[in-house]
Amino acid sequence: MRIIEDVKLDYKDVLICPKRSTLRSRKDTDIVREFKFKHCKRILKSFPIVAANMDGVGTFSMARAFFPFKMMVALHKYYSIDELKKFFEEIGEKNAQYVFYTTGIADEDFEKMEKFSKKVKKGLLQNICIDVANGYTERFADYVKRVREKFPEALIMAGNVVTGEMVEQLILSGADIVKIGIGPGSACLTRRMTGVGYPQLSAVIECADAAHGMGGRICADGGCEYVGDVVKAIAGGADFVMSGSMFTGHDESEQEIIHKDGKEYMKYFGSSSDEAMKRHYGGTKKYKTSEGREIEVLYRGAVEGRIQELEGGLRSACTYVGAEKLKELTKKTTFIKVNRQLNQLWEK
Repeated sequence: MRIIEDVKLDYKDVLICPKRSTLRSRKDTDIVREFKFKHCKRILKSFPIVAANMDGVGTFSMARAFFPFKMMVALHKYYSIDELKKFFEEIGEKNAQYVFYTTGIADEDFEKMEKFSKKVKKGLLQNICIDVANGYTERFADYVKRVREKFPEALIMAGNVVTGEMVEQLILSGADIVKIGIGPGSACLTRRMTGVGYPQLSAVIECADAAHGMGGRICADGGCEYVGDVVKAIAGGADFVMSGSMFTGHDESEQEIIHKDGKEYMKYFGSSSDEAMKRHYGGTKKYKTSEGREIEVLYRGAVEGRIQELEGGLRSACTYVGAEKLKELTKKTTFIKVNRQLNQLWEK
C-alpha cells in the first residue's frame, strides 16, 4: 500500500483566469478543430463534443441532431445489426464520420461487430468505441489489438482509464483516442461502491500529457455538470469531451416522458445500473453489484438548445483568454485553485 500525497483536482476545484485579449467578439473564435490520428491516418474536422454511448443518450436521433454542428455520437450497444445497417446507410459516408459504433469486449460483441461490418456498405463503419468500465485488464488491451488488426483503417476510441501508463499501453495497442474517467459521471456509483477513481481534471491533464507525447488523443468522459466543466476539460488538454448527463432528457433521448407532480421527466440511468441490467441483460448477475443509478431528469425539449449553450460557452471562454482557435485554449489557460467550500456556496 502507498499513498499519493500530491493534490489532485476535479473541475469544481479550479477556475480559469481571464487574460488580455485582442478578440473583438465571440464570433471571431473557431471552435471546430482539425484532428490527425496516430493509427487510422484520417483527418477529422469536428466540434469535439461526444454524446456518451448510453441508452437514452447515444441514439440515432441524437446523431442526426449533432450532424449539422460536426459533433459526434457514440451509439449505445443495444441496437440490432439490422437497425444499425439501416441507420448507417441512411446517413451516408459523410455523416458516418461523426458516429462511433460501440462494442464491449466479450466474444459475442466482436462477432456482432464482424457481422455488422460485412452487412454494411464499405466506408460506413469508420469509428469504433471500445467501452468498458475498467480498462486496466490485460484482456482489454488485447481486445484493442484485435480490433485494430481487424479494422486497420478505423478510428478507434478505447477506455476507460485514468493514468498515463495505461493511456500509453492502449495507444501502443492500437487506440487513436483513449477515454479518460472512472466514476465521475452523475449516474455512476463506482467511487461509492468500490472506492476506486481519480479526480477528473487531474486525470485529464496527466493523461493528455502521456497521450500527446505519443501522438495519441484523449476524450474526457464524465463529470461535466455545467458547460464550464466542458471548457475546463478542453483547457486541461482533452481533445474530445464525452458527456451523458448534458444530453439526457431531450427529445432525441428516445425515452418515454413521465408525468409526475405536474412536471415532465425522462429516465436517465448508468450503463452499470440495475435498470440497465434489467433492460438489456435480464438483471444484475449475482457476482456483480450495481455501479450505476437511475435518475429522473426534467424533460428539456430539443437538444439544439443545449448545443447552442455549449457553443456559446466555449466561444466566450476563448475570448476571455484570447484564444482565437479552440486548439489554443490549453496553451492560453491558467487555472486558479479555489476554496471549494466558497465555490459550493456560489453554485447554490
